Amino acid sequence: MKVLVVGSGGREHALCWAISASPLLEQLYCAPGNGGIAEVATCIDIKGEDLDSIVGFAREKAIDLVVVGPEVPLVAGLADKVAAAGIKVFGPSRQAAMIEGSKAFMKDLCTRHGVPTAAYGEFTEIGAAEAFIRSRGAPIVVKADGLAAGKGVVVAATVEEAVAAAREMLAGQFGASSAKLVIEEFLPGEELSFHVLVDGRNCLPLATAQDHKRVHDGDRGPNTGGMGTYSPSPAVDAALEREIMERLIRPVVAGMAAEGRPFQGVLYAGIMLTPDGPKIYEFNCRFGDPECQVLMARLQSDLLPALIATADGVLDHFDLRWRNDAAVCVVMAADGYPGEPLRGTEIRGLDRAGAQPGVTVFHAGTKKDGNRMLANGGRVLGVTATGTTVAAAQARAYQAVDLIDWPQGFCRRDIGWRAIEREKRK
Repeated sequence: MKVLVVGSGGREHALCWAISASPLLEQLYCAPGNGGIAEVATCIDIKGEDLDSIVGFAREKAIDLVVVGPEVPLVAGLADKVAAAGIKVFGPSRQAAMIEGSKAFMKDLCTRHGVPTAAYGEFTEIGAAEAFIRSRGAPIVVKADGLAAGKGVVVAATVEEAVAAAREMLAGQFGASSAKLVIEEFLPGEELSFHVLVDGRNCLPLATAQDHKRVHDGDRGPNTGGMGTYSPSPAVDAALEREIMERLIRPVVAGMAAEGRPFQGVLYAGIMLTPDGPKIYEFNCRFGDPECQVLMARLQSDLLPALIATADGVLDHFDLRWRNDAAVCVVMAADGYPGEPLRGTEIRGLDRAGAQPGVTVFHAGTKKDGNRMLANGGRVLGVTATGTTVAAAQARAYQAVDLIDWPQGFCRRDIGWRAIEREKRK
């Protein structure tokens, strides 16, 4: 098969890495790719947002399957254009991708189908938003309605902080994405990343994962797109997984199908494990990043047939196998992130780090300059390691991190701490 992966981040490197191992693969392309993806796929200089050029390239190369990684081209309708060209595609339609493209749509969808989620309000002007915030009190969560690269969420500790965030967003902080706000109650508990392959009707849950969104150790500082993750989640047993599927996932999948926007692709649920049970705080229309990295590191089955089965609507006859080992991904980010990152700095020692047992270094924001590898984004690397326990995988990951020579980069040093605390108590 000839496969085209769309995207340039760590998620897409992990997908390309997994797909490249398939015996079904004839040729693998990635548009636009990055410095690390170039080692396993032919990178094509086409941005994911250039929908017509993506479709044109897929036609020209007789691509059999297009795998869309990021949310932006999905929300823009890339899957629809690929399908209209008669090419198989892994990724939801524009109508289905609205589950991530609009937080207001997602919240209303959950409400219509009885899916537990935080109490919320929707606002387009600051007076009503401020009144709602003051009536609810703090802590409280302020969200831009549209896509904001994982940065359009403020968990405000005080009412004044929430009002200031709402004012800034409505004034155009994220452009059209923050012309509307969703303001919702703060949900206490542990966050869980729950991924499910969905073929429009059938659901196949993947391995569990938990991520760390705050930029600094101890879960301090502003939210980011994700500073690290681990899998599996020791917080989830078989009974809880069944509850999540029956109360949170299947009603949404059935509801979307009934409303004429069936979801086909990977549905990524952000779940808070609250004292009142699991509740949805977000849905995404693609693999999480960096969750995809640990999932691919643990996947024992061939990924490519799973993607095809999802696109073909036959997941009811499909299953996946997972390695017993745990996996930890530590994100290395450029100085300045989650604000404006420092670009163009050289990264050394990647071969040495990637040669360590059980370690794979996934590239996110990198580009090649001759023989040099340069930082070209905020989240730049995802140093991923496997081990018999989360603690063992974490130790391997940080050993590899310490072999990377990049003074202008940083990472958290506590990825996986909740799981490791649980392991110590056993």
